[in-house]
Amino acid sequence: MTEKLRRDLGDGLTLRQATAEDADAAAEFQAQVHLPHTFAESFRIWTRDLMSGALPGFQPGDFTLVEDTRSGAIVSMLNLIPQTWSYGGMEIGVGRIELVSTHPDYRRRGLVRVQMDAVHEMSAKRGEKMQVISGIPWFYRQFGYEMALEFGVGYSCPVSNWPALDDAVREPCTVRPAAEGDLPFLACLYDAAMGRYLVSCVRDERLWRYELNGRSENTYSELEICVVEAATGEPVGLIVHIRGLWDGEPWVLLYELKEGVSWREVTPGVVRYLRRMGKAYIARQTRRAFRNVAFELGTEHPAYEVMNDRSPRMKRIRAWYVRVPDIAGFLRHVTPVLERRVADSAVAGYGGRLTIGFVDSGVDLLFDNGHVAAVKRLAKPRKGGNWLNSGACDAFFPGLVFLQLLFGFRAADELRYAIPDCDIGSPETRSLLNALFPKQPSHVWGVW
Repeated sequence: MTEKLRRDLGDGLTLRQATAEDADAAAEFQAQVHLPHTFAESFRIWTRDLMSGALPGFQPGDFTLVEDTRSGAIVSMLNLIPQTWSYGGMEIGVGRIELVSTHPDYRRRGLVRVQMDAVHEMSAKRGEKMQVISGIPWFYRQFGYEMALEFGVGYSCPVSNWPALDDAVREPCTVRPAAEGDLPFLACLYDAAMGRYLVSCVRDERLWRYELNGRSENTYSELEICVVEAATGEPVGLIVHIRGLWDGEPWVLLYELKEGVSWREVTPGVVRYLRRMGKAYIARQTRRAFRNVAFELGTEHPAYEVMNDRSPRMKRIRAWYVRVPDIAGFLRHVTPVLERRVADSAVAGYGGRLTIGFVDSGVDLLFDNGHVAAVKRLAKPRKGGNWLNSGACDAFFPGLVFLQLLFGFRAADELRYAIPDCDIGSPETRSLLNALFPKQPSHVWGVW
């Protein structure tokens, strides 16, 4: 993206897009602003990697900077990482915001807000239908985001429950580092596995190549990408884990096996491999020991059935911040998914309307024999001041709560139970909402 954004913010501050010439200053800024964080140096390396253009689809101009023109110093910055996600099999353009940082002397001046507005505009021009960020609690709600999509969920599995094999016993499968020649296998197996989830990140061979070879060493985003091989040498699975320890544990981001391969047979060997790798990382990170292996594979995964026999501990549930500026447009885009859900439900062949209110706006869905004939955005009604008081909607979800329903994070009844001013008007509306927006697991290993 060429440099088009430049804005005078007053008091000697200028907002602009970054250029390749900003790489050194941007990397140094990220390292300094994150001190004394353990990963401060990793932020420097991550910034350099992004500035290099090695990540497919990302350019230096995808960073925004606030510069103090009196000193020439960068005082605030963030970026917008373009990617494609899948929603029920429908591809969606997504802008991921990361590396949001401001120098302590320049905080509370609205510098993040002005950059968020800028990248939201950039994202809209790209045709991206949603923006996401894996940020600190509460903060990004003020910019129109809702924690609405499963993220960072998994289990810690005690390694002591998986003792080493006797020397005379051979593992049924082995784990080895992936190579360039494995990329088609990795991409194919990943695509097949992501079919079990509502939302996932779409990854082609270019992205797999970047993950394999494109990241610099000594960054907390550095990954080990491995192939699981059967005794015959046939590739039967893949593992992606952090190259190091997170929270004192080896950390797995992806673990998948080919259809028909036994999770119960393979998983113990995978845990033993991760224990060996964890021991190798201990010296590097000056730790004495670790007790668990963390599998960040979402709330549901076939491997958990094996781990449940071994008393795993569920890790803290987090969520992606999600922003969908045009909910009606999003629903129109995923119409085939909605129609498929209706056809497979108790309300198959439904005809009629469904009006959903969000206080200041709403959406109106028109159905004809199970097909979505139209989706319209509705403005706030004049009568009653908002959709709930007007009595003009079939269901009401205050604020951005509807996004939790849209992304399968919570079921309609769960939202109505937890949030008193949610309203579902009739049993027919409840059945239709359950058909259109069922609670479903997601697993998004996003691009960063």
